Order: sequence, then C-alpha cells, then structure tokens
Amino acid sequence: MDPSVENSVKAVRKSKEEKKVLRKQLKASHTLLKHEGITTAPLPTKSLVVANGGLGNGVSREELSAALKEMGEVEALIMPPHKPYAFVTYRCEESARKAVVHLNGQKLQCGENSVTLYLSYVTSVTCEKEKSVPLPEGLVLVEDFVSPEEEALLLAAIDWSSTNDDVTAQKALKHRRVKHYGFEFRYDNNNVDKDKPLPAGLPEECLPVLERCLRNGHIDIMPDQLTVNQYESGQGIPPHVDTHSAFEDTILSLSLGAKTVMEFRHPDGRLVPVMLPGRSLLVMKGESRYLWTHGITPRKFDMVPACDPQSPAHATSDLGTNCNLTLSKRGTRTSFTFRKIRHEPCRCAFPSACDSQGAPSAPSPSPPSLPCCHADATRLEEEYVHRVYDAIATHFSSTRHSPWPRVCHFLSSLPPGSVLADVGCGNGKYLGANPDVIAVGCDRSSALVQICAERGFQAFVSDALSVPLRTASCDACISIAVIHHFSTPERRLAAVRELVRLLKPGGQALIYVWAFEQEYNKQRSKYLKEQNKEHPEHLSPDNNTSEDRQEPHGKPRIHTSGHLEDNCRPADKVTDGKLSVHTNRTTFNTQDLLVPWHLKEGKRQGEEESGESGRKDKRKEKSKTASGNSHSPDSKPSPSDDSIQTSSSTLKSESGSSPAPVFHRYYHVFQQGELEQLCAQAAGVKVQSSYHDQGNWCVILEKD
Repeated sequence: MDPSVENSVKAVRKSKEEKKVLRKQLKASHTLLKHEGITTAPLPTKSLVVANGGLGNGVSREELSAALKEMGEVEALIMPPHKPYAFVTYRCEESARKAVVHLNGQKLQCGENSVTLYLSYVTSVTCEKEKSVPLPEGLVLVEDFVSPEEEALLLAAIDWSSTNDDVTAQKALKHRRVKHYGFEFRYDNNNVDKDKPLPAGLPEECLPVLERCLRNGHIDIMPDQLTVNQYESGQGIPPHVDTHSAFEDTILSLSLGAKTVMEFRHPDGRLVPVMLPGRSLLVMKGESRYLWTHGITPRKFDMVPACDPQSPAHATSDLGTNCNLTLSKRGTRTSFTFRKIRHEPCRCAFPSACDSQGAPSAPSPSPPSLPCCHADATRLEEEYVHRVYDAIATHFSSTRHSPWPRVCHFLSSLPPGSVLADVGCGNGKYLGANPDVIAVGCDRSSALVQICAERGFQAFVSDALSVPLRTASCDACISIAVIHHFSTPERRLAAVRELVRLLKPGGQALIYVWAFEQEYNKQRSKYLKEQNKEHPEHLSPDNNTSEDRQEPHGKPRIHTSGHLEDNCRPADKVTDGKLSVHTNRTTFNTQDLLVPWHLKEGKRQGEEESGESGRKDKRKEKSKTASGNSHSPDSKPSPSDDSIQTSSSTLKSESGSSPAPVFHRYYHVFQQGELEQLCAQAAGVKVQSSYHDQGNWCVILEKD
C-alpha cells in the first residue's frame, strides 16, 4: 500500500477510535451527573473525575495512582468509599490535559480484571464525609502487641495436621478451621461443658503474651480457654454476640498473619468497621463485649486507609468516613481468642441480650446448614427458594402489582425497539413497563410463568444461571431481587456473568439485591418503618417462633448467640454453620438467613408488606382473607420474591379452625460495596453507577 494512503487509513481509524472514546466519555459524564450529581466542566481545569477508576469496581489506590502520576505531579487523589469513580487534582493544568489525552479510553489492569478509564474535567472536588463514629464502649485495639518473633512462635505452636479431637477439639467449619484449647465450645448449645476440660491446656507459647496482658491491665485474671481460628482469603464469620453465660467479661483476640476488617454493629444500627492489623490485640469489655455484634464479611479485598493507621480511632473512623482509602487483598489470618470460663450466672448491665437474665438461649429446631459444595447449594435453593413458587404463585403474585419507580425509570430510558430480558421476572410486572421495548422474561417457577402468559407477556421457564438466549442478544437486562437467593459467592457471580453474556456491547443491566443496611444516610427503609404496624392481634397466641417475638412498641428483642470468632451464627439460636431465622421488620444480624412468610387469616399478605399496597389490596379484593408477613413492599422497594414452606413450621390461624403454614426463604443480604465488588469480578463489564434504594443495593452495569 502506498505510504500516504496507509497513513490516511490510519488517520481515519484513529479518528473513529477517538470518536468512540468521546462518546463513552460523554456518556460517563451524563451518568455521573444523573446518579451522583457530579457536574463535569467543558474547559480544562487541574481536577478530573475518573469514571470506572474507583474502589467500588476493584481499582486500588496504588494502581490508579501509578497511572495518573505518569501524566504529571498529583496533588490529591480522592477515592470515595464503594464508588466506581475517583477524583484527581494535578499540580498544573497541563498535566490534567495530558491525562485526558493519554488515559481517556485506556484499560487499567487491576489484578485479574481490567477497567476502561474515562476522564473529564471538574471545577471542584468533594468527598462527602459522614460523622466519625467512635469505637464501641469498652473496645481497645493495641497494635504491634506481639513481635514478629513471637508471632512465628505462636503460629508454629498450632499443629493443624493433628486429628485428635479429644485433645484440642479441632474442627473444619465452612468458613474457617478451628481448634479449641482448655474447653471445647459446643455449637449445638452455644456453650461450654464446664465439667469437661480438654486434656490439652493452653499452649505454653501463649503464657508470655497473657502475662503481659495481666501486667498491662487488659485482664485481671488468667484465661483458661483458647479458640484458634484460621481464615483464608475470602473467608469470614457472620455478626454475632458472645454467649454471656459461657465466659467472663473480658475477651482477648490476637490477630496474626494478614490484616482484616472486623465490623461492630449496635442494635440501633450503628456500624463501626475496625481494621485489625497483624500482631494486634483486640480487647472487648463491657458494652462492646455484651451488646454489639461483631463479624468479618467474607471477601477477598478490604477497604483500608492508604497509609498505616497511627491510632485506634484512625483505624476505625477512616474506614467509613475518609476518602484516603485503598483496597487491601486479604491473606491467611489466624486469630487467638482467649477467655475465662464463667461459673456463675451473668449479671451484666444488658439483660435484653443476656441469656442468664431471660434472653432466649435454647437452640431452635434445626434449620438447614450453609452449603459446603455446589450440590448442597442447589439442594438448599431448590427447597428454600424454588419449590414455593408453584405452591403459592397465585397468592404471591397478588402482592406484586406495583413496579418500583427507579426500575421503571431505567426501563423508560431504553430506546424504542430495544430487546429487554427480565431474568427472574416473577409475575411479569416489569415486562409491560415500557411498551416500546421488546421484553421477554424467564423464571424458575412454571406457575409464575403461566401467570405472565395469562397477562399477555412473553416468558419462559429457566434457571438464571443458564438462560436459553443467544449471547449478545439483549440491549438490556434486569435482575430484580433475584441474585440474593443464590447461596454461594460462586453462584452469585455466575448469575452476574450470565446477565453480562446476554448483553450486546454497550448494553446495560440493572441489578437489585436486598441490603444488610436497612438504615442508610439516617433514613430507615420502608421495611423497618412498617415495624410498628405489625399488629399483635394478628399473631397467633400460641406461636413461639422467634420471628414473631418482639418487645413492646415494636422494639426487637435482642438474642445472644455464640462467642467471639467461635460461633458462625447471629442472634437466633442455631448450631454452627446453620442458617438463622430472621425476625421480620428488624435490622439484620447476619447475611445468610431465612426470612419468614406467615400465612394468617384476617388480612391480605400485601397489607402486611406495605401500608400502601395493603390499602390497594383491600379496595380491590376485600373478600380475600389470606395474609402473610413478607418483608418486601411493592410501592417502596425492599426485595421480595420467593418463599418456601418448612415442613415442620405451622401456625394456627386466628380462628383456630385450620393451621396456617410459615414459609421460609433463603437470602444472602448484601453489605455496602459487596455488590460492586461482586460485579467487578465479571470480565467485560463495568459498574456504571450504584445506589441504595429503600433497603436495596443496586447497580447499573455496562458491557464493554
């Protein structure tokens, strides 16, 4: 080819590529304005917003900073928590210009994933900070409590190859492996047998550490029980409160190996994330030991301060309020948790949480276990998600009539003629939301699909992990209140990847999942606001299940369960590795749970879900009397979708004439940032925006 012609072709190609990048840049700017209120500037400035370059889609500060610094001297880099964008301010405007020219549309490799950056000028840079939350009362974090040499000795003292359970009571739990010394913690009754000490006492390597704790005043009596937990990357422990009757007040937890973030939550909803560096000691006394739940979210990356914390307060408050954060990949962490066996009843100042002072402590009938493998997961979902659809499809559909406004907004923004797939469509209430698009739905329930057909919608029976549609055949997909029903991280990721597979390049997917945080930005979700409307006269007088027990005025009763890093369960009494039953209309204490759905006479199910939807149902069908206690209002979104009847759970109706069943649905409720991190693991897609909508975490994805 003639050189001049070749150069001309290259120029045309380059021009097309530049135009494509410009379109993407403008689209990113519109998205930021629409969902985040960020206004871009038409003229060059020293500050830029970097779309897709945020903690929320898996970009660490170090990776982004390295790319930005190649363009010039950086004055400030702000990465808001959980957001898929960042702000950078350069020393001079010329460097910002250079970044826009050279980094716009460029891919940034972040571990196993890559993201495409789109940069725009901004006139001002803000990072909204929430008020710093102090450490829970009685909680102390001491960094560098043991030396690297002591750490090595302690880790070497634990022989994980041993199989002699009679000596150290070693166990392999779903999310970690554990050894008990001194006394074994019994997961079947959430306590210890104080008359049966283990043959092996505490390892002698621990004695110097405990003597130092005595000298420093962290404890005033030598512990006689030790639990050693080992967590691999991605493992964690659900929020829980230590059993009061099992141990004395002070609990010590020594973190060895990799650092991690432990989250403390007060019953009123306050959340305090605490970064636990390697070789640090956590001391729990008083309120922090007796009242606050604590847990470690299973994930492979934590948000941590970009520089090492200088104080305990810094280690906690900055995690939730500071923009100077980065992502830290988790490694193997081993915790040594020391306690003193309690021989007298607990007389703490928190009777509502104390099993010695009246709070329930007996185990409930055995619920299902968390799945340990793919086969277990499919069985759990079949029983506690799928079977109920055909059983209650008509009744369930009658409570699902009002589309959620922000979902409708997404659907109405699609161009006419767009192909839409609603994966997990239920009764099809979104299939007709935009008559100008070609909409098709699928659902596991043939009964619900039949209802879609009767309403004139196109739908078919399908699993969300394997949708029989061609790859890249859809302009948009929605998954509303579906992915939280998959019981393992791998299956939740597979559901996201299936949505991405269906999308055309440039196509968008909207995902809604139920949020662990039902109180956000000081606003309670509609789900919690309905708490006081749960009328006692509609509860069966002889029903003793925990989901119906509440304190006066709708205040939830606090249950104790387990102890620090020993008990994988939250406030409902079940054995280790088992799912707890959630108390409706209360904040969550664990991420994996069963949510009750009560069938009672007297009023319709939708009425209990939402005052508004209930009034609509009353006007429409006054003659119907079957009612349930779902958690998901239709007019104000809190996810909803399926229920499953447990074979042994029945309640008498008000009249006493016939039993009314209780259904239980499996849920994995998502913590803040977890949905973005999940989506970041799917190749070929980026998180365009994310938001919290009435008790749900939501993302809009765009396929590359």
